[in-house]
Order: sequence, then C-alpha cells, then structure tokens
Amino acid sequence: MNARYSKYILNFKRPSGTSRGVLTQKETWFLILERDGKTGIGECGILRSLSFDDRPDYEEKLKWVCENIALGEEKLWEELREFPSIQFGLEMAFRSLAANDPFVLFPSDFTRGEAAISINGLVWMGEEQFMKEQIIQKIEGGFRCIKLKIGAIDFETEIDLLKYIRREFTSEEIEIRVDANGAFSPAEALEKLKRLSELDLHSIEQPIKQGQAEEMARLCKASPLPIALDEELIGVTDVTEKKKLLQTIEPQYLIFKPSLIGGMKGTQEWIDLLEKRETHWWITSALESNVGLNAIAQFTYTLDNPMPQGLGTGGLYTNNFESPLQVSKGELRYNPSQKWNFNL
Repeated sequence: MNARYSKYILNFKRPSGTSRGVLTQKETWFLILERDGKTGIGECGILRSLSFDDRPDYEEKLKWVCENIALGEEKLWEELREFPSIQFGLEMAFRSLAANDPFVLFPSDFTRGEAAISINGLVWMGEEQFMKEQIIQKIEGGFRCIKLKIGAIDFETEIDLLKYIRREFTSEEIEIRVDANGAFSPAEALEKLKRLSELDLHSIEQPIKQGQAEEMARLCKASPLPIALDEELIGVTDVTEKKKLLQTIEPQYLIFKPSLIGGMKGTQEWIDLLEKRETHWWITSALESNVGLNAIAQFTYTLDNPMPQGLGTGGLYTNNFESPLQVSKGELRYNPSQKWNFNL
C-alpha cells in the first residue's frame, strides 16, 4: 500500500466571524491511500487555534503515518490519540479504500438518495444587518432549526436579533440554538443565560471557556437554559477521563465534532458513555471540505438520531469540491446522480 498526504487551502466566500476572530481561509490536509489500483481518500480537518492537535509537528506526524501505513488502521489510530483530526482522516481513508465507491463509506438510504438528514441553519457572527439577512435567508430556505453564533458583537444587539426572530416565529415554528464559543465570563454567564432563556431557546453551546469543569458544572445545574458542551470535549482522549468529565459537569447536551475528538471511533466512545445518562447529543462538522462533510454525514445517518444535526457548511467556500451533497428545505441530501469532482 502506498500513502501520501497533501495540503489544501479552502477560501471562504465571505469572511466568517467567530468569537475568536474572522476567518478568511481554512487549512486542511488529505491522506491518500493507494492499493491494487484503488484509492482511499481521508480528510484531516485541523482547525487552527481550536484543534487539540494544532501543533508544530502536525505535518511531521502525517509524514510518519504515511511511512508507517503498514501498521494498519487500528494500531495507527491508537498511536494518534494526540492527533484527533489525523485519526479521523485515517479512518476515512481506510474505509474509502475498502469501498466500491471511494466516496460512499456507509451505503444506506441516505447515499441512495432515499432519505435526508435534518440540519440546523448556521447564522455567522457579523454586523447586525448581515446577521438579520442570514436569519431571513435561512427561514425562507425552509430551515426549522437555526443556530446563531453569539459573543462577538454587543450582547444587547444579539438579544434584539433573537427577539426579532421570536416576534415572527414561536419556538414550535423555529427552534433556536445559540453558540457562545466560550465568550462569557463565569461571573456574568448565569445572568446572561437567564436573559437568553426568556426567548424560548433550545440550548446554548459552551457559554464559558473550556477547562473550567467546576464552573461549568455549577452553570449546568443552575441555568434555566440547557447547556451543550462542545469545545469542552476537545483534548479529552482517554475513556476514563471522558466518563469523569460527564460525571463532574452533568451537561444537558453534547456536541460531537469528529475532526476534533478522534473521528468516528472517538465519537462512538462518547455516545457509549451516554447510554445510561439523560444527556442527548448531535453531530456537527468543523469547517471541513465536502470530502470530510460527506464522511461525517454518512456516519451520522447510521446513528439514527432524529435531532437536527450541524452539517450545513459545504457552501462556505469558493474552492470546495463539487459533490452530491445538497441542502434543501433544512435537510442535507445525497444525490447519487451528481458526480464528485475531487482534484488536488
């Protein structure tokens, strides 16, 4: 088997705001396996400044994986506990190599175009008018679940935007999730959560920065608004540590980003720990190209979770790869008659 890797820079159609700043480009890496005339493609979707494996030796590790590919998927995956995005790319590449079609990793009603995945519509941070335009666009596009990133502009302006939606639509008509990306301080968080809860929101992701387990536990217990852990899961690679985190914080929801938490196997470890708990979950992409999004969507469909998932980022880039993935009326679909155009 031959293995190689390649870097690819994705360019945003429009600068996209988060609480960590504005993104204009997104770096990603592809792991390519070749054996007996077949090709396997995996995307290692590192997210600089957020990924646990954002470190100087990242490319060196990719090179090491290619040089030691004969060790096989299982051994390599365990060796890559500190490189979750490479773990996911590795899983993807091996499954792609073994498939009849390198882009159909989990054959199902979804890949046959007979079923869809309900997704949320993502509203990016920005000026008030820009955010309002996005909200209108998502609702007119048939989304019944909207996720707003908050924490980058004035909190009162964000409250006004949420009130604007609620004046037009009840919580039965439009479900609203918000994502603070850790923007609130522990001292102010509870008061802000109380104000947000008055707007019939579904939940808030990561109100305070990760790594403050006791503070987060206090919030989860006291907050009238359900809390979802997102960044909090990043870097927690040992199953015992995962269990400890859940027991300490007792969150209402978990959000899984496979590229940031060890791919499909890493995600499944978390799901298995939730079997006897009342914590619910959904899966979100992390700005991967359509290649990574495709793998996440197909994997997600097999888990049979009816909640809206966070899988709608494929249209953000000017130079994404043409794919069968299509978003329509708040759902992600796979059109098998549409061909892939994957060229590095």
